[in-house]
Amino acid sequence: MEISVTVNNATRVTDVEPRSLLVYYLREELGLTGTNVGCDTSSCGACTVHLNGESVKACTMLAVQADGQEVTTIEGLAPSAEQLHPMQESFREHHGLQCGYCTPGMVMAACSLLEENSAPTEAEVREGLEGNLCRCTGYHNIVKAVLACSGQDVS
Repeated sequence: MEISVTVNNATRVTDVEPRSLLVYYLREELGLTGTNVGCDTSSCGACTVHLNGESVKACTMLAVQADGQEVTTIEGLAPSAEQLHPMQESFREHHGLQCGYCTPGMVMAACSLLEENSAPTEAEVREGLEGNLCRCTGYHNIVKAVLACSGQDVS
């Protein structure tokens, strides 16, 4: 089936297998490997991307469901190759990553969280990111990075 998806501001027209998942379309068809496959069951959030500005888990969506939609992956989040997105910079500055496997999905989910609530409490950040798992138990610094990106003092 032919689909047309705007991915990171570029329209892509591709033939896909109707039952192909969005995460595999992004990784295998488009080569955007920043979107990780962690569990294939929507439990971990490593595959989180933005669909029309909303956070979604790409392992729970078929690629054909993205037809005519706008998808942003971690590769398309930063304004340029030389500059990080503010959330990416905050994760770097506040050591919000360890092995890095969950980081792309965590950053995408955190950006959506701040779109919905620009000044969340620590509890709201923890609740807002509960669909994304960090197997390295780096939550303290992830929460700190999100709060800092929202402009809150985390010292």
